[in-house]
Formats: sequence, C-alpha cells, structure tokens
Amino acid sequence: MPPAVAHPVRLLPLVFLALILVGTLLLLLPFARAGETNPTFMDALFTATSAVTVTGLTTVDTGSYWSPIGHVIILILVEIGGIGIIALATVLGLFIGGRLGLRTQMLAQVDMHVVSLGEVRPLFRRVTVTLLGFQAVTAIFLTVRYRIAYFDSLPEALWNGVFDAVMAFNNAGFSLNSDSLGRYAGDEAVLLPVSVAVFIGAVGFPVLAELYRGWRRPSRWTIHTRLTVWGSLLLFAIGALAFLAIEWANPATLQDMPLVDKIVTAIEGGVMPRSGGLQSFDWNLVEAETQAIAVVMMFIGGGSASTAGGIKVTTFLLLAFVILAELRGDPEVQIGRRSVSGRTVRTAISIALLAVMLVYGGTMLLMLWSDASHIDALFEVTSAFGTTGLSTGLTPELDTASQLVLIGLMFIGRVGTIAAASAFVLRRRQPRYHLPEEQPIIG
Repeated sequence: MPPAVAHPVRLLPLVFLALILVGTLLLLLPFARAGETNPTFMDALFTATSAVTVTGLTTVDTGSYWSPIGHVIILILVEIGGIGIIALATVLGLFIGGRLGLRTQMLAQVDMHVVSLGEVRPLFRRVTVTLLGFQAVTAIFLTVRYRIAYFDSLPEALWNGVFDAVMAFNNAGFSLNSDSLGRYAGDEAVLLPVSVAVFIGAVGFPVLAELYRGWRRPSRWTIHTRLTVWGSLLLFAIGALAFLAIEWANPATLQDMPLVDKIVTAIEGGVMPRSGGLQSFDWNLVEAETQAIAVVMMFIGGGSASTAGGIKVTTFLLLAFVILAELRGDPEVQIGRRSVSGRTVRTAISIALLAVMLVYGGTMLLMLWSDASHIDALFEVTSAFGTTGLSTGLTPELDTASQLVLIGLMFIGRVGTIAAASAFVLRRRQPRYHLPEEQPIIG
C-alpha cells in the first residue's frame, strides 16, 4: 500500500467514501425501492451519505420511498456509520482472531480519538457492549409503548421500536413515519427514551468508558470527560429552557399543549439540535429565535468520538478557555489543574475556523442556487455539517448542485474537518529547521 494512502488519517475518509459507494449501489437495486419505479441515483447517493454519516437528512420520504429491504439497508449503514467502519472491523477482529495489528490500532486511534494504543482493545470491547446494550434497552421501551398505543401487530411495533432505537442512539434522523416523531408528540413514554438515547450517543465512547470506570469520582475525570459531560448538560439545559420560554405561546408548537407535554417537548427541543435529528414538531413553524439557537447547537454538536457531528462541545469550551486566558493575560490555557498544549489549542481554532468557512460557504451556495432565505439555508447547511438531520423542509426542494453541497458537508462533518483536510495535504515528514519569528499586529 502506498505511504500516501496508508497513513491512518488519509485512510479514514477513504473507507467512509467506500462505504457510501457500497450503500449507494445497494440502494440503487430495484428491490430497495417501494413501488414499480427504480430509485434515482441522487436519491440513493444522498440517502447513503446521510446514513453513513448518521445525519438523517433526506430528499425523499424514507417510509414510503424505500422498501422494507431498503429500510434494512439504511439501518445497517447507520449502525456501521455510527460506530465507525474502522472501529467495527476492529471489534469483529477482536472476537474472531483476538489480535490487533499495530496499523489497525493506529487506525482505531484516529477514528475514536484514543490517547494511547493500550486503550484501543478494551475501549472497543466496551463500545460494542455499550452500543448494543443501550439500543436494546431503548428498543424494548419503544416496542412496549408502540404495541400498547400505536400498533396492533407486535412484529410491526418491534420493527419500529428497533429502527427508532438505532436511529436515536446513533443520532440519525431517519424515520419510517412521514412526520418523524409527529404522531408521538407529547408522549413522554416515546420522546423521553428517544431523547435519552440521543444524549448518551452524543457523549462519546471514550467518555462513556471513563464514566463506567469512575462515574462516582468526578474530581478524577480527565479534562475531556469534564468538558464533555458538564458542557453537554449545560447546553442541554440552555436549549431546553430557551425552547420552553420562546415557544410557550407559539400556537404551532407548545401553546395548546398540557404542561407535562410542554416540558417533554422542551426536553426534545434541547436534545435534538445537538445532533439527534428526530422531531415531533415542524421546525419550519418554530419562532425565528428558536431556529437561531438550534443553529448554534447544531454547529457545536456533541462529544468527540461520538455519533454526533459539529465542531464538538470540547472544542467549543476549549475556545472559551482560550479567550478567558487571553483576557487574564495568562501565559498558557488552564482548565482545572491542568494546562492545555499549544498544539491542541491550534487544532481547536483550526476546526472552528474551517467549520465557519464551510457552513457559511455552503449557505451562500444554497442561497445563490435555490433562492432559499438566509435562515432556511443556514439551518439546512448547519444541520448537514453537524450531521444533525433536522430540516425545515428545504432539502427535498433543492436542485442537484445544492444537494451535492449538503452531501459534501455531511461527509466532512462526520469524518472531521481536520481529518478530511489533512487526508490530502498531510506533511510526510517534520521540518528540520525553524524560521525567524516576527510578531504581526493583532486586533
């Protein structure tokens, strides 16, 4: 294998591209489409990309456009995309052969953001148990509720429960219903398990592994876990309270709901924009302020090495500490009793700036090519980059060029801005010299 391709950072985008290609070919098969007409290439490509990147944006109605076999294909693509194709192959290798090669461990490091090679093997074992365990528990809750209140057939309730559980934990917004979770609006027995699964899936596997070992000792948590856990809880609280306050008197969302239903829907409104994508109400009918807050939440996303997209909550909070250090005049960035390296700070700044460029570049393209309003284009583009899947209904109406923009953003949002960029411009060797320094005027 050529060195330029063999590097783990370069190989990561390639395997995701390969999986998207395989998914597209499978969805192009006649039996994947419901009805007598064959699926179109763009519908298959968009759906496969959205599934592999665990986004959930769609150009067609998932339930009616794709056949049951197509639904199974989408579910498998979401499952593989959620855990990461490299992580999945490594886990299978663990149980089949029991050995991990050095190159495989390096690939796993890139995909899962594991700090040391020694953590790869035990982490992947916990990933498998966690992934299947949470999805199974969520599926049981949903199946029971669906059978009692919504479906007369147990197999139908079970399939819908499993499908929604997989989508929730993997933070993918696909649904077998044309209105997503609309038919379950206000039902806490459905919305709460789904919201909990979305929140846990967006935390990230390394954090879940550390919490499993020592959740009772927050003082011993790593900086990454502290930022992810407390940051996720803070963003959820802000999002839910803001949604409740802004939408309280909106007749299209909360106004006519009982108090309990309002609170349950507000919880959903605080969780889903972080990368969930499932929705029991129409985001096109919420207040403009709510959409603006959702855009910010989608841009931030969830935890690193999770099923969520965005710049990640750790990046966002690290940048806040960078600003705080500059305001104080501190020589280095400190979080708790630890300092953060300059390389980590540069990476966080690079990710944020690249994300801003991608989101607003994509927004401008959609506005030029589709005549969409600024807020609608920004909402859809941020949803694609954050691999969220929420939509105001714009995506199915876009032309091919605009849909290709969203496909590119979903791919970059899943693989990561740094990994995607460095895959093509990665320096093969470190420079052996240091240029003279000069201080330009800043500000």
